[in-house]
Amino acid sequence: MHIKSFVFNPYQENTYLIYDHDKSAVIIDPGMYTVREENELQEFITENRLHPELLLNTHCHIDHVLGNKFIYDQYGLLPAFHEGELPLLLEVQNYAPQMGIRYEMSPIPETFLQEEGFIKWGKANTLHLIFAPGHSPGHLCFYDQEHQFLIGGDVLFKNSIGRTDLPGGNHEQLLQNIREKVYTLPVDTIVYPGHGPETTIGDEKLNNPYIRA
Repeated sequence: MHIKSFVFNPYQENTYLIYDHDKSAVIIDPGMYTVREENELQEFITENRLHPELLLNTHCHIDHVLGNKFIYDQYGLLPAFHEGELPLLLEVQNYAPQMGIRYEMSPIPETFLQEEGFIKWGKANTLHLIFAPGHSPGHLCFYDQEHQFLIGGDVLFKNSIGRTDLPGGNHEQLLQNIREKVYTLPVDTIVYPGHGPETTIGDEKLNNPYIRA
């Protein structure tokens, strides 16, 4: 299993591309904002002969969905996320111009992801759904149990946590979900967050000043 990360847009958001030996690929939180960023992602996919088959959003704040439309146009993939994020996605078109951000409206999912369960992709790959609202009302994390990594969005960062002062945020709910759903993962699980460097569950349980185990 391979994980390629890109840092995109003015918010320095981490976009992830997961792919296997058969070249099947999943795109998570595409944050491309400029043509250069769009080309960077597309060239990596082309050069490595990858076949994107899923587009996932951990949540739908502007920095995590700026590239949804581009992915749909290039690969025909509709985004998949929890229904609780739909109001946030629809609101992006209203506040983006006020922030001076160019935004092409994301397509809407035909079906939504659930609070639990799993996603199958490629020939035999599985991402388990971890429902962890608090930063946003329908936030999902994607956990690969076999390869011990978590695409965590804006729930848990290296020595930090997601902000909760945005609409739909809930600080106590976020802490509870980290404690009960994220910190219960194996300590050597690698966490790939929505911003900043990767970390591990074990490191955060010991060192995170906002929530230690």
